[in-house]
Amino acid sequence: MERYLRNYDAISEEEQAALAAKRVLVLGCGGLGGMVIECLARIGVGHLRVVDGDVFEESNLNRQILSSTMNLGRAKTLAAKQRVMAVNPLVEVDAVQADLTADNAAELLADCDLAVDCLDNIPARLILQQAAKTAGIPVVHGAVAGWLGRICVIQPSEDLLNLLYPDPQESQGEERQTGTLSFTAALTASWQAAETVKLLLGKTGLQGEILEVDLMQAIVRKLKIS
Repeated sequence: MERYLRNYDAISEEEQAALAAKRVLVLGCGGLGGMVIECLARIGVGHLRVVDGDVFEESNLNRQILSSTMNLGRAKTLAAKQRVMAVNPLVEVDAVQADLTADNAAELLADCDLAVDCLDNIPARLILQQAAKTAGIPVVHGAVAGWLGRICVIQPSEDLLNLLYPDPQESQGEERQTGTLSFTAALTASWQAAETVKLLLGKTGLQGEILEVDLMQAIVRKLKIS
């Protein structure tokens, strides 16, 4: 298919067909989630379930690729669905205007091959980790704070978020003090998308590791989890 011509040979035709059959849950359609959705739609993941209970506001415009001055006040999930339809109508989008909770987590994860954590608060991230463990699927986690980005893959047998966020009562991470920059979100989300595609295709990715990117210092660190 000419649409995917530039994917070859980095991705084979057989792998392209395999991606078309995959189902991915993207939680959060903001700075991280918008770019993850963009990348996964363009590369040809066949079904995306996008979840966010928020609407666009002016403070989103500095970094969120789905936001514009034209859609302030509109649901982020609606913008995500419309964007995917415009970019790649071969991709099915299930847009869910809701926040992730312990009550709806299992339903949102149902039938998905993996989940991408683009959430903006720690309690919801921990709910996702537990629900994915129960569902037996991996989570691709991403977080940003100023010039810093962090990515890791959480397998159902792991609880990496408990190490990253030891205080479950804390609502937000470092971004509360450091802000969120457009290029940090874009790079972190792109790496999340890459790890997602590798998982879907059975390729080796991050395993028991946390990847940290410091754009101010131009440093990438890979931390082993013991």
